[in-house]
Order: sequence, then C-alpha cells, then structure tokens
Amino acid sequence: MAFGGFSSSATGTPRPLGATRVHPQSSVWLDGMTPTQLFVQESGPVHRLFVLGVSGARQADLKALAAGPLPADLAWRWPGAYAVVSETEHETVIFTDPAAAQPVYITRSGSGWAWSSSARLLAGLKRAPVDTQRLVTAVFTPLLPVLVANRSYFSGVEQLPPGARIRLAPCAAPQITNLWLPQPDGAPDPSGRLRVELEKAVGLGLGDGPFSTDLSGGLDSSSVTLLAARRAPDDMRVTAVTVHPDGDKSGADLRFARLVAESMPDRIEHHLLATKNEHLPYTGITDVPAADEPAPSTMAWAGLLRQLEWMAENFETRLHLTGDGGDSVCSQPPVHIADLVRHRQIRAAVDQAAGWARLRHLPLSNVLRQAVATARLSRADALEALAAHIGQGSSSVAGTVHWFPPVTLPAWAGGEALPLVRGEVERVAAATDPLRGLDAGVRTVIDEVREVARTAQADAALAADVGIQLRNPFLDASVLDAVLRVPLEARPPVYAYKPHLVRAMGRLLPGPLAARSTKGSFNADFYTGRRENLSALLGLADGFLAALGLVEPRALRRVLKQAAVGMPVPMGILDRTLAVESWLRALDRAPEPRWVEAQEGEDHG
Repeated sequence: MAFGGFSSSATGTPRPLGATRVHPQSSVWLDGMTPTQLFVQESGPVHRLFVLGVSGARQADLKALAAGPLPADLAWRWPGAYAVVSETEHETVIFTDPAAAQPVYITRSGSGWAWSSSARLLAGLKRAPVDTQRLVTAVFTPLLPVLVANRSYFSGVEQLPPGARIRLAPCAAPQITNLWLPQPDGAPDPSGRLRVELEKAVGLGLGDGPFSTDLSGGLDSSSVTLLAARRAPDDMRVTAVTVHPDGDKSGADLRFARLVAESMPDRIEHHLLATKNEHLPYTGITDVPAADEPAPSTMAWAGLLRQLEWMAENFETRLHLTGDGGDSVCSQPPVHIADLVRHRQIRAAVDQAAGWARLRHLPLSNVLRQAVATARLSRADALEALAAHIGQGSSSVAGTVHWFPPVTLPAWAGGEALPLVRGEVERVAAATDPLRGLDAGVRTVIDEVREVARTAQADAALAADVGIQLRNPFLDASVLDAVLRVPLEARPPVYAYKPHLVRAMGRLLPGPLAARSTKGSFNADFYTGRRENLSALLGLADGFLAALGLVEPRALRRVLKQAAVGMPVPMGILDRTLAVESWLRALDRAPEPRWVEAQEGEDHG
C-alpha cells in the first residue's frame, strides 16, 4: 500500500522488492493496493500525469488537465486522499494533499531525489536510522503537532509540505511552492457545502465491492454510515459494525447506534461485535507490525485486528469507513475566542468566552484575560514563549485559550528529553510558516488535522495487511477546505458540539443523536486493560527509549503501576511512551525493506 518514484523518469532506478512500475518509461512504482490513475500525453513532449491514492478523478479529467498548465488546486479539487504527480523526461512535479491524509516523503538518492508515500521504505533505501529528535516530540509533546514540521521518524527522510507543489530535478534542490491557503470565501451556506463535500468523500468506491462502516453511536461515525446508506448502489446495504463490551448492550452509545440503523432499515444492516478480555486495550501491543510510525491504534490493536479479521471473514469487507478525524475537523478550538478579540468582534468574544467558561467550569475573567493576551501574540511569539517555559508548569502560554498548550515533562522523562524538546521548539519557532496570515483557530485546526491524517496512514497500512482498505472521509482535503473557508463570524462557537455537522446532516440524523452534546467514554475498558496487561507493560520500561536516555525506567514502572490501580497520571503521554517503545521493538524485529535494481523488460502495472 505504497507508491513512489524518483526525480527523473529514468527507467534504471530501483524499486522496493515486490513493487511494480506503473509505466515502462517511468520511475513511478506501486506496492500493494494503492488506487492509481494515469494519463500519458504523447503528442509533443511526453508527459505522464498520475493520481496516486483514492480519488474521484476520471480519465477525462486527466486528459483535459494534461493539455495545459496544471492548476493550483490539483490535490484538493476531487474527493479523496491522494497526491498528483506530473512526470516529464527531466523533471518530476508533485502536488501534495493539504490534509496530509496521503503524505509524501523525500530523501536524497545519488545526484537526485527519491520520493514515496512510505518513509520506512525510503529509510530502507538509504539504510537511515531512527531520528531521536522525532522520537522525543512523539513521546513528550503529543499535543503539539506543530513540532513535527517536516520530520519523519527516520534521519534524512523528510515529509514534503502538505498543500504544496514540489519540483524535483536531478542535481538541484527541490523547488517548493505553497499552494493551499484556506482564506474565508464567504460561501452563503457553509453547512450545505460541508454536506456536499462529505457526501462525495463517503461515496468514493462504494460500488467497487463489499464495504462496511464503523457505527459507534457518535456523530461522526453515524454521519458517515447514513451518508454511505444514501450513496451506496441500490443493490447494496451498508454493513454497519458497533463494538461493545461483552455482556453489556445497555450503553448510551449502543442506543444511539441502534437509532441510526433503525432510521434506514432497508439500507443499513447493523452488526454487533462484543469485546472479550483477550481483546482489551493494551493486549499484545508489542505484536503490532512495523509501520512508518507508531500507529494510533497501538493501545487497541488486539481489538482492531479482531474486528478487521471478523469483517473480512463474515462480510468479505474490502473497504471500511470510519468517522476518524471528525473531532478535529468539526470542532472549534478555544483560541477562536482570541481571533474574535483580534478582529475586534468583542461582543461575540465575550459571549463565546462565557459559554466556554460555563462548559469548563472556569472563571470568565480568566478566559477573557487569556484571550486578550493570546490575541497579541503571533504564532512565532507563542513558540518562543513556549520554549522559554518548558518544564515550568505555568507560564504566559498556560490556560485554555492559547496558541499551544504548555509543555510539562512527566516524572519518567530521561535526562536527554528536556534539551531535545526545547531544541525542537526553537527550531520550529525560527522557521518560516508557509501559512502566514491565517487566524489562530484555523491554523490550529490545520496542525491537528494533519497530525491525525498522517498518523492514520499507519493504521491503514495495518488494515491493508488484512486485505481491507481503511478510509476516513472527514480527513479528505476537500472536506477540510470546505470547513476552513467559513468566515470568522460564521464559524461554530467553541462551546457547541459540532453544530455545522448537525446542520449539514439535517433530518438524516435521529433527533436524540442530533441533540447529543458529548462524546462517549471507553475509559473502563482501558483501566481494565492496563490492569490485566501490567506485567507486559512493565517489560517495556527498560528498552530502546531508556537506552537513548529519553525515559527513566524505574520512574516509568512506578507510574505504570499507579495507572493500573486507577491513580491519576498523564495518560496521554504515558500511552505515547508505550506506543513509541512498541514501535521501536517492531522495527527491530522486522526485516529491513529491500530494494532491487531495475531489470530490462520488467513487468509494470
């Protein structure tokens, strides 16, 4: 489930073992079940145009585009998650997905460049080691996706900027031009536009074979399931799957899921899957296969693998849709209040601050003071303040209305962690932001969505091993673009629960679900899983991260024991520590990706 190529169309370039070339005169290769569109313009200079990944592009679209200058919106004009690659004899031009749901990485290769959707494959080409600086941000700053910047988990392998055009030629540095800047466009019906784009994203590929959806009972998965029921061919029904604790069918989430299924009984076939003890969170997390980076599903791997295998065996599922990304795309960050202050929309700022204060049980005066202080800061200013106060627990960037949350290292942080984290913050603060001029709320959503979308590729790679394509329609660039172009005054309030999505779905949502104001909770399963798997988790404390000086094993074991008995600990960072350590062990036991030299007359796709 990967693709890649080189900075020229030379046919003598290598490819990963098992990959096939898309065209005999091209360096572009595919590995696995990546959907691909190709158009070759042969009149005049040869020009090949590839759409790599899931997209709504048609051959007629590519033919029309290949005849002239390529438009700036190539990577978000169709629904889907994809990259567009234009290849001529001496140059390769890559248009990257603004949401990073289809990331592309690059590394030097001889006098030119190799590029791929898989950072791990490129690391195999270069025999590149793991990047320790990337590890430290992955473990200790999971709520600061801004620090990822262009780093991959491998030294010398970088992620190309999302939403950009990158020109690659031998013996020259990449020429990068940012193309995507979601300024407000004043569309008269933002909820209607969200509905149109989300429905198109959900509908991709539904007629190609058996498919299923998550149906947790939340707004996001319910919306995806209902739209799939509308878009699926008439002779197909949606296989909607709800996972629930074994012996407990009384939960509120299951009640909402049933309401959704019962609202379209002729189009939705509802199936329940009970979670048993052997599928609890934290079970078998060291068995997760190696991917480009630690998978978001690491803690819940046993349950996810069981669900994927169950769907493949019972329903022959080949495509599975989830609501992942809906929280990031459809929620408004609190820093939006600072945007209102900066734009002198004081009454709206006070109203939203009051709503946020009530929701979070905070003093209104504190929220307003934070909003005014944040409105005076640029993104670079906020990063500099963050670097100055790392580890101190409180600072001018503390509170809930901020550009970035403060960084406090946990008790198990090793001696190497603090200087590395501070260095990464300073590095990003000194870099030029390609999205200057956007409101803080919009910029915050972009950072968060790109993190969620890129990491979701690790889960998709694991699902592909079972023969299932995992799709997250909320993370399509066309959906993100529709949400972020809403004018400031029309953006949803920070205290409301996804009002634009509720309005977009309209009468499709059952009334009780549309009125829902919170997400469901699965904490009980996680507490039980930590307790049942404590021995295995303790075994992760003295591993690769400890050897690098990033964690202190005794302190980590102590905190793991506290978490197992329900004591309050920083669970987000603790889970990231376990996930990264598990990933490092998976890399260590997995064979290094092999590349082979091109052979004359080799097969191509």
